[in-house]
Amino acid sequence: MQDSFDITTLIFIVLAIFVIWRLRSVLGQKTGSEQPPFDPLSRRDAPLRPGNPNPEPDHNVVRLPGANGTRPAAAEVQTAERWKGFAEPGTPMATALDGIARAEPNFNAGEFVEGAKAAYEMIVSAFAMGDRKTLKDLLSREVYEGFERAISERESRGERVETTFVSIDKAEMARAEVVGKTGQIVVRFVSQLITVTRDASGTVVDGSPDQVAEVTDVWTFARQLGSRDPNWQLVATEAGQ
Repeated sequence: MQDSFDITTLIFIVLAIFVIWRLRSVLGQKTGSEQPPFDPLSRRDAPLRPGNPNPEPDHNVVRLPGANGTRPAAAEVQTAERWKGFAEPGTPMATALDGIARAEPNFNAGEFVEGAKAAYEMIVSAFAMGDRKTLKDLLSREVYEGFERAISERESRGERVETTFVSIDKAEMARAEVVGKTGQIVVRFVSQLITVTRDASGTVVDGSPDQVAEVTDVWTFARQLGSRDPNWQLVATEAGQ
């Protein structure tokens, strides 16, 4: 009985020594000369001046946004460059585009303008041809109803419209905003068009088949941000100057 007790006690003592040794090897022990935790905002090679426990100010420290200093953060530079040619930094336009980009990280202003130009030409041509199917996919319900009504009235008079694009001289973002979860961008188009309206007999009742006219339109495109549908729809139109 005594031998059994002594063996058991010895086993527990050996286990306790092993556990303590493992803890010390993993956690270490304080010796009074430990290095302070690594500070990513300070240089590791800045020496202490003898007799002075405080290091000299390090003017080469790269400060994060919000810290004192005049060096711009990389994110701010990137944001300014992102809308270069489309919006000046700090303007309502830039702020709105930032809001769109937060919801749509892949949003690209240049690609949007190119897409708007393609949509502009497609919509104007579809309206002239009375192509309701194409219009329905590109217009909001309210705008489509207005276009469809104009097409129906034209058809009731037996008229047809012929439109030829000569060029789109300018397409620029004029305004932008985020309303709730909807992004809206206003684009100003300046184009050269040949437009003529003929009656049922083919007689010209408006426009000219030989004259190029400069047309300015201001269109508003909108999209539900975060939606699976990548298309922007035309939600408002107005004649520009």
